[in-house]
Amino acid sequence: MADEMWPTPEQKEACIAQAKALRKQAAKGGLRFEAYLPPQLAEWLLERIEKGVFLDPREAVFVLLGEYEDFEPHTDLRQELLRRRLDAAINDPRSSIPAEQVVIELREKMAAPRPEAAVWTRVPP
Repeated sequence: MADEMWPTPEQKEACIAQAKALRKQAAKGGLRFEAYLPPQLAEWLLERIEKGVFLDPREAVFVLLGEYEDFEPHTDLRQELLRRRLDAAINDPRSSIPAEQVVIELREKMAAPRPEAAVWTRVPP
C-alpha cells in the first residue's frame, strides 16, 4: 500500500530529469502544468474564489507560489509557522484517533473508487 502513496526513487529521478530538461525553456516562456487538489484544499480554494480573493485557480497558484518563494530564505519564520501548526494540532480539543485506526481508514479510502474530480474551465477574456 505504501508503494501507491509515495513516489518511487525512479519516479523522483524522472521528475528531477524533467525539471532539468524544462528549465531553459521555462526561464524564457514560463511553465504550464496541470494540478490536482484533494477535496479539502479544492473547497478552500473555491471558497476564496467565491469571496473574490482570487479570480481563478491560476491566479491562486501564482500568488501562493510567489509568497512561498518570498518566505523560502526566512528559515526562522518557516520554523515558527511549523511550530504553531504543530502546537495547534497537539492542542486540538477534538478527540484523537489511534494511529492504527487512521491507517485502516486511509487504506479503505484509497481502495474505494474516487469520485470524478471537478475541472475548472478558464473563462475567456
